[in-house]
Amino acid sequence: MLELLTRPWTLHILWSLSHNGPMRFGVLRRQVEGISSRVLTERLRTLESAGFVSRHYEQTIPPAVTYGITDRMKDIEKVLAQLEGLARKWQGEGTTVGAGRGTPARVGANA
Repeated sequence: MLELLTRPWTLHILWSLSHNGPMRFGVLRRQVEGISSRVLTERLRTLESAGFVSRHYEQTIPPAVTYGITDRMKDIEKVLAQLEGLARKWQGEGTTVGAGRGTPARVGANA
């Protein structure tokens, strides 16, 4: 599961769906700037098979497919919200991760 969540674009997709609600493919693609249609399709299929994303198909003309998060994702969403809070806190402190042995590096400081 951790491998899936750490793949490129995965957290961007899940964050967008959890913060903006269910949306169609084209809208989601615009929300996740820079992602290709192929990669978005692959990630959505993988996330759906893992139980994190739901896919709702409506037989209309043209067909409408809407993606949203599942209850399983809602459980993980709480943890991601905590990580987001830490990231914002650390960003506010002007630190970067992995700067050196327990000493945070200041943004813009010369090495």
